[in-house]
Formats: sequence, C-alpha cells, structure tokens
Amino acid sequence: MNRKFSWMLLLAATVSFTQCKDAGDDVQIDDENELITSVTLKFTEDGTTNVQSFSYKDADGDGGNAPTQFDTIALKPNKTYTVAIELLDESKTPADNITEEVAEESDEHLFVYTPSPSALLTYTYGDKDENNFPIGLTGKAVTTAAGLGKLKVQLRHQPDTKNGTPGPGSDDVNLDFNLKVQ
Repeated sequence: MNRKFSWMLLLAATVSFTQCKDAGDDVQIDDENELITSVTLKFTEDGTTNVQSFSYKDADGDGGNAPTQFDTIALKPNKTYTVAIELLDESKTPADNITEEVAEESDEHLFVYTPSPSALLTYTYGDKDENNFPIGLTGKAVTTAAGLGKLKVQLRHQPDTKNGTPGPGSDDVNLDFNLKVQ
C-alpha cells in the first residue's frame, strides 16, 4: 500500500510539473510582415514646390483581388527630386499609418529602390536608423536622360538581421512601378 501511494505521489508531481509553464513560454515575438494596402511615392522637384504623387492601392493586400490603382511614375530628365514614401493599411477604419510604424521600427526595415535600366535614375538615402543603416523613408532621386523602364520599390522586413543590405528578411512591399523619364 505504501509503495502504491508513493507511485501516485510521484505521478501527481510529474503531472504538476509538466503542466506548469513559465510565463515566458507563451510570449511570441511579433515580427510578422505588415499589411500594406496603399503605397504613395511623393517626388518634389528640387528648387520648386512641384510635388507629384504616384500610388499603388490594393484594398485586400497581396493576392486576392487585383490592385485598383498602379500609377506610372513620370519624371523630368536631368532633375533632382526629394522622395518621401507613405504606407497605409486601409483594411481598417480608420486606416493605420504604417509609415509611422516603419519609422518607429526603423532598425527592422529597409526600403530598396531599384531602377531598371539603372541609368534612368539614381537614389540616395536621406535617413538612417539608430545603427547608422539606411531606412529609405526619405531620399533623393536624380534622373538622367529620357527613357522608359521600371522602378522596383521594396520594403524589407529585417527584425534582428538588418545590416544595411537588402539580403536578410522578407518583403513587406515588392512593387514594380512603370517609370517614364521624359
């Protein structure tokens, strides 16, 4: 009888220990990609108040329905522009300003602007995070001779891996805008 009681106590203690969880066991790090339904690029021609905005809108995000707006970026040749980007999640009411979230988490995000052909435009970052890595919420774009091409705009989500290059992480945004310099 004593032996049976000892086994029952041992079994009860084992069950108790396996059911107890450290409070930290349930903590999950939120490093999911952002839902971005609207991307707007604002180009301000240096020395002027001329601001041009070009947008991409997809109400349900990536996949599902086709975008409702995908503007062609049309810029003048041999000009310098200040560039700013705005990101929204319009699936919520009111819309979430994802630009602010990216600014707050700048050490986890990197915008990458890739023109094709590369001779159409050069981009220079105008902002850096606390680790001195580029962000890309603002910058300068310099156009060259007239031509047609694409401008790939990527927002790389790089929690704990950002090193100033596009390589690590995953895409929150990956868009190929048509680019017209004329």
